[in-house]
Amino acid sequence: MGKTSKKLIRDARRGQEKAFLRLFDEHHLPLFRFAWRLSGSIADAEDIVQECFLALLNPNCGFDPARTALRTYLFGVVRNQWLKRLRRREQRELAESRNCGTPETEAYRGEAAEAVASAIADLPDTQREILLLAHYEQLSLVEIAEITQLEITAVKSRLQRARATLRETLAAYAPRIERVI
Repeated sequence: MGKTSKKLIRDARRGQEKAFLRLFDEHHLPLFRFAWRLSGSIADAEDIVQECFLALLNPNCGFDPARTALRTYLFGVVRNQWLKRLRRREQRELAESRNCGTPETEAYRGEAAEAVASAIADLPDTQREILLLAHYEQLSLVEIAEITQLEITAVKSRLQRARATLRETLAAYAPRIERVI
């Protein structure tokens, strides 16, 4: 990094607007294009570049002219700002998906879960066993046949009957479940 850039950063940190504007003019456009291509959003790209320059003005920023060129450092900051935004967005979406239900929705989900558990418990033992192994334990038909010592055709038949019985028993919940979930 030349003395000019080093001086510009020092002067910008001291509040000299001309120094800041020169740094901004030299680096803004390529940083913005990079941020926009990463984020796909003009607003996010503008925010990322703004945060990048604010970080550069901070006297405690990690920029070391002996280690890297200013341009390289700024592109790294843009990338890191984008990654932070991406992580925050993912965490927010995960939290929203966990807490997306209203009290009414949560109560209904609990009621539906109880209805499913009750309907499964009411199945004949031979069907319930097959259904639990297939759906909850994720076992293949071959594995279920080995465990239950039945022919695969018998396993398939019992599984189909169990599903049909559940579909019939839980039919009253189907329209509401699709609407709520």
